[in-house]
Amino acid sequence: MRLAFWRAGKDKAVIERAVSKAKPRVEAKTAAFAAKVPAESGDIDLHALGGALARKRSWIIVPTVLALVASVAVVNLITPRYKSEARILIDGRENVFLRPSSDRSTEERQALDPEAVTSQVQLVLSRDLAREIIKKNKLAERPEFDPVLKGISPLKSLAALVGIGRDPFSMTPEERVLDAYYDRLQAYAVDKSRVIVVEFQSQDPELAARVANSIADGYLVLQQAARQDQARNASQWLAGEIENLRKKVSEAEAKVEDFRSKSSLFVGTNNTTLSNQQMGEVNTQLNNARALKADAESKARLIREMLQSGKPIEASEVVNSELMRRLTEQRVTLRAQLAEQSSTLLGNHPRIKELKAQLSDLDGQIRDEAAKISRSLENDARIAGGRVDGLTASLEQLKKQATSTNGQDVQLRALEREAKAQRDLLETYLAKYREANTRETIDTAPTEGRIISRAIVSNMPAYPKKLPIVLIATLATLLLSSGLVVTGELLRQTAPRAAATLTPTVARQEPVVDAIEIESAPLQPEMSADISEFAEIGQLAKSLLAIGAGAKKVTVLGTAPGDAITLSTLTLARHLARDARVVVVDLAASSPTIAAVSVDPTAPGLAELMQGQASFAQIITRDKLSRMHLVMAGRPGFDRSLLQSPRVALAIDALLRAYDHVLLDAGSASDLPAELLTADARAVVVPDTSMDADARTLMCEQLKAVGFSEVTMLSKPVQASDAGETSHVVAA
Repeated sequence: MRLAFWRAGKDKAVIERAVSKAKPRVEAKTAAFAAKVPAESGDIDLHALGGALARKRSWIIVPTVLALVASVAVVNLITPRYKSEARILIDGRENVFLRPSSDRSTEERQALDPEAVTSQVQLVLSRDLAREIIKKNKLAERPEFDPVLKGISPLKSLAALVGIGRDPFSMTPEERVLDAYYDRLQAYAVDKSRVIVVEFQSQDPELAARVANSIADGYLVLQQAARQDQARNASQWLAGEIENLRKKVSEAEAKVEDFRSKSSLFVGTNNTTLSNQQMGEVNTQLNNARALKADAESKARLIREMLQSGKPIEASEVVNSELMRRLTEQRVTLRAQLAEQSSTLLGNHPRIKELKAQLSDLDGQIRDEAAKISRSLENDARIAGGRVDGLTASLEQLKKQATSTNGQDVQLRALEREAKAQRDLLETYLAKYREANTRETIDTAPTEGRIISRAIVSNMPAYPKKLPIVLIATLATLLLSSGLVVTGELLRQTAPRAAATLTPTVARQEPVVDAIEIESAPLQPEMSADISEFAEIGQLAKSLLAIGAGAKKVTVLGTAPGDAITLSTLTLARHLARDARVVVVDLAASSPTIAAVSVDPTAPGLAELMQGQASFAQIITRDKLSRMHLVMAGRPGFDRSLLQSPRVALAIDALLRAYDHVLLDAGSASDLPAELLTADARAVVVPDTSMDADARTLMCEQLKAVGFSEVTMLSKPVQASDAGETSHVVAA
């Protein structure tokens, strides 16, 4: 469908007939407005509003009573639903007796934040749990959850046909049941607590309680299964890692032993190398030999000094000698005999002389034995000295050997550390594997929640709330009908002032005012007949800014010759750009004006975007004189059939999301899709100056008929000389 219905030709007779019929209507309307103009204007009359409500009370009472009766009938026809709820406490507590390696003297409790509780609510609403509940309670066999089982009413089929609702026959049985299930299920977390409330509604109160309890039980079962799956996955992963670590530990230990054997760094007792152990043993033996040498030398010197001084020899080595003990005993016996004989015999007696000779001989033997012991000790000292020398040489050799093996010992310690690290990691993984394996084999794994309140059967319907619905419907109808009556009265009171304001305009410029008054009531400008076209466009821009989101998309089209439509579009856009984000999209491509006012006249346009040769950032340029943006149709010589692509509508939708107002320069719109221009759009028509009032009115009616939400007819197009003047004004 195209929009070039106003062009000369086949519709000329229709426009002429519309003109002949429209003139009397305009004249009559002007006369009526003039007749209603009062001599003076006043404020809103509250007494008159009360009188209007009293006079038109039937227009208020009858709809209110009808709404009351209809709402009562509707709430009694609706099948009631019963609601049951179950409550789950998320405490995050784990049974310490089920933990294989834990300190059972303390009980740990995980900290749960509000996000964690909200995540558990999403778990309650998961589709996997929903499928289990539907299967367990056989909800798919109930017409309440699958409306196809009891048949679809013609009203619902018609609503689905026009796109108001979804067609049940286009959905799978599972989708239908899930839709009904989620429509009746509500789960939420109680504020400032760790309690989750599960509410379920059903026409059967017992079913509502049973499903709510099934959801709570299924949630706990789902948690248990998730924990066991987690433990199972962990044990499987740890088993593979343990196998790899065992190989690494074996390889590391083999490297240590191989390096130790090659470097002769064998380990002795106390986890020390043999060289260090030998060095320690030699050092100990050396100290012992030095001690023996010193002891023997001191004892031999002491005995020699005793022999030389003639003192009694009381050294322990001499005294403890077996021969010396016998000689000493014999000496004591002889001295006793000598003393006994001396008591009866004189000193020259042969017996006394014999005893003295024997005693002198024993003293000589004792001294000789002491000398032997002294020489023996000296020999022991010399032997100990030789041993000291030998051990000293061995110790020096071991020290040199240890110095040469220090670098190899460092490498060995590094290999041992690596092996120990791998061994420790293996032992850690083994402990975790045993714990995960134990958790996996536990039949009832601990959960993070417990049911603190089970659902019970309810006897009171939860839906519909009959009294609130009836009251709301009745009060809403009462307020709406009263508001309509009051609005009508207010319009009646304020109508004379509006008529008085517009009467001079109608008298002086009847065609333009009639078009604006009839076709664009929300945008009526309060201006005199001598205001220029730019003031008219400025007033139109203010009206569009006041409307806001309702005027995001504006299509500028018309029958004006030359560049008038493009100049009008740019003038309106520059006015809007002072207070909003505006982009002008060139769909006519019939004038070089847009390229001339762009900062980049050679920029690509929609045609290059449709062909994938340019991006959004490349096709959007700026105006030289204002803050508005420009999107051209394409570079010279492009294929206009590209503008009929459905992707053009997608591009304009993207611009609507980024800008406050999108102005489409449609030109005469002779070859553009109607839906592209009319969808959620307002029209601004730039007419030919020769077009009369009735033809303009007919054009506005036809534009509304094809889909525009509102149509505004300009009085005359913007000319090139005027556009230059207004551009400087807007830029300033």
